Amino acid sequence: MGSKPSSQISSASSSAQTRTTNATKFQQISEDQLEAHMEVFRYGTFDLTEAIRPSIELSILPRQGFRHDTYIDPTSKNKVPVIMAAASSERLFDLFIDMISTLGPVVDVVLETSHYRHNGGHEDFYREHIDMPVLKSILYDYESMLLNDGCTGIAVLNPQRQQEVQFDEHKMIIAYGSPLENYERVLISHDVYCESDLRFLTEAEHVHSSSDALYTQFESLCSRLGMDSESEDDAEFA
Repeated sequence: MGSKPSSQISSASSSAQTRTTNATKFQQISEDQLEAHMEVFRYGTFDLTEAIRPSIELSILPRQGFRHDTYIDPTSKNKVPVIMAAASSERLFDLFIDMISTLGPVVDVVLETSHYRHNGGHEDFYREHIDMPVLKSILYDYESMLLNDGCTGIAVLNPQRQQEVQFDEHKMIIAYGSPLENYERVLISHDVYCESDLRFLTEAEHVHSSSDALYTQFESLCSRLGMDSESEDDAEFA
């Protein structure tokens, strides 16, 4: 599985409008073709945020649902049960808020940015012991940025329970740690159902979108949360 606990967000970006991942096909198209591709956000009944677009050939189409997976810690070899989910943009943020509400009254938060990270890295910002109502109030103030910035990810965790909910830069929701039943109930309440054959846009070529304005909002959110920075090289899960 490609994802890791404590927010492993994918490779770097500039603050330009778009960033491609494994971008062979994207490099073969014109700027006009890329712009036209970026303007398409609806696929069937699924609406994407501005943060990400699928491969040019649409090898994987956006689809709402969740599937089970397992994260294997590379050091301890411990297996952690995981739920990976995708949801249409109109329900995505409320779903994320309801998912983190399962973690308890006091949590830790990690914000990640791959803005300006040309070397393929990311930078992490940490805040320990924040009351859940305070966190949710702040996050709602930055809903648009969190939904639409393809270089920002957030993870909310309860270390005592060893549970975590991640909202990554691809705008997937990834939940770690037993029991998974509370997560499943929240997902189903938002009409997001288990699909064992579900594939995500991250499993093929895709393109991220961001801007200087979104990075400025990211910095503002870090300030509101009173966060400290830790470079990727020093991060526990780097």
